[in-house]
Amino acid sequence: MESLRPVFSIAIVDSNILSALGLQQILTDMAPMVDIRIFVTFSEMEVAKDRFVHYFVASRIYFEHTSFFRTRLQQTIVLVNGDMQIQGVATLNVCQSEKMVVKSIITLQRQGHHDSSHRTATGSGTVQLSPRELEVTILLTKGLINKEIADRMNISITTVITHRKNIMEKLHARSLADIIIYAVMNGYVNLGEL
Repeated sequence: MESLRPVFSIAIVDSNILSALGLQQILTDMAPMVDIRIFVTFSEMEVAKDRFVHYFVASRIYFEHTSFFRTRLQQTIVLVNGDMQIQGVATLNVCQSEKMVVKSIITLQRQGHHDSSHRTATGSGTVQLSPRELEVTILLTKGLINKEIADRMNISITTVITHRKNIMEKLHARSLADIIIYAVMNGYVNLGEL
């Protein structure tokens, strides 16, 4: 009797081996005919040279290799701690009960990766920052404070504050971290520059 072969493969790329093993078990229980491979580093996954239908990837690894995963957005699910949203990318909160993780995976599967409502912080799919707002965003990611930004851009501190307020509203950002994520995700700054 011939053994049944997996229908397709999924990669879990996470240096937290306990988290990866837990997710692997959940996915195996949900889809026993799927080959689920764990990689502790991005390099390990690259060496495997396999084609994966989905990548469950830790947020840190995702941000370090954004260019690779940005070309595979429909296949990428970023593992996050808490309710962090990454614009344009499906996320899975791994800091919840097993039942909720399963429910979240089912929700992602039902919505598919073509539905931008679960992938974007804004829900609209695209965010249009003005050129000045984009310039402020980049300077914020580099750690400049309002006065430094005002001096560098030759504008008033009040104008900087107004730009920051507009940026926060447009991105639905709750903190500077959300702005930094937006800038990295859209290629305005490299992770190495931060």
